[in-house]
Amino acid sequence: MHPTISVEQAAFGSRGSDPLRLLVIEDSELDYELLLRELHRQGLPAQATRVEDARALQVALETRPWDAVISDHHLPRFSSTAALEIIRSKGLNLPFIIVSGAIGEDVAVAAMQAGADDYLIKGRLARLGLALRNALSAAALRAERMQSRQALAASEQRLRELNDHLQQAVEAERAAIARDVHDDIGGMLTALRFDLSWIERQGTDPIRARAQQGLETLNQAVDAVQRILRDLRPPALDAGLVAALEFLVEQFRRRTGIDVQLASNRDQIEVSERIAIAVYRVAQESLTNIAKHSGAGQARLDLMVNADVLSLEISDDGRGIAEGDLDKDGSFGLRGLTERVRQVNGWIEIPTGVPRGMVMLTIPLTDQAAVRLASGEEA
Repeated sequence: MHPTISVEQAAFGSRGSDPLRLLVIEDSELDYELLLRELHRQGLPAQATRVEDARALQVALETRPWDAVISDHHLPRFSSTAALEIIRSKGLNLPFIIVSGAIGEDVAVAAMQAGADDYLIKGRLARLGLALRNALSAAALRAERMQSRQALAASEQRLRELNDHLQQAVEAERAAIARDVHDDIGGMLTALRFDLSWIERQGTDPIRARAQQGLETLNQAVDAVQRILRDLRPPALDAGLVAALEFLVEQFRRRTGIDVQLASNRDQIEVSERIAIAVYRVAQESLTNIAKHSGAGQARLDLMVNADVLSLEISDDGRGIAEGDLDKDGSFGLRGLTERVRQVNGWIEIPTGVPRGMVMLTIPLTDQAAVRLASGEEA
């Protein structure tokens, strides 16, 4: 049969503050009374509750808030170690002091490592008041740090949500601009081509020569419009992710002369629009960095889908990324890609300090895959 909670109140005089709400885990009524008298003598007013076992402790913790806990180490059906586990499992930031008749040094050290604030020997309570005040100060500092961490986490979450919203708005605006450029400017350029072709056929020699010059300029304008459209929203994505990457690789090879190859274990990969754009942008930015910084002569993209996980590895034979390059001022390209990929539950790994460039992208394609990868299981 479990003992009931014994509530003892000692009105010790508040010295301008409310009495300390103290929870004492102790099976000896005499030791409990001695503890309260010592606290009174050292100027710490307290409203104390005594409990003896786990069940009584659980009830006490659920019944009211507490300022601190003082626990004997050895009890008939309980211990300070078990009490501390219960308190910490509830996420309570309570000062916890062990007062015991006999406790080995190893046990005391283990208790401190587990979260106890201090320990004292029964009969040597001269520093009980100081220990309790220090524990209360430490708990206040822990609470302040926790509030700061929570505020920082909330701020970071708001920033991530804002970034996600802005990224989606940017992609939507890019798509809208791409449609307008394609439909309006593309239509006008096509009409202009017909007009210049008619003038070339019907005009005199000087007029035909001028019309041919106009057609050459028009061709350059069409190329520029197509390049802008690809940057705004790759139209090749309409043919599928693999086809879009093949087109990207071909254009990059022609523009830079770098021998870049694409390998994929599937001809068609069905993914959402957001994932397709994220993968494409990672490949695009990585190739741009290879052209600008690596000095590479060869590069390779390996696109794989195994079960419900997509991976893309971009490697080159260039100089690689040095330690600290990712943290340099103005290094926003890959940072932005990291945020973009995070929006589709993926992540990017970029080894540094190795003698070749490499970017590794992983995106789970299902919620189950995301949970599996987050837990560290193999894909």
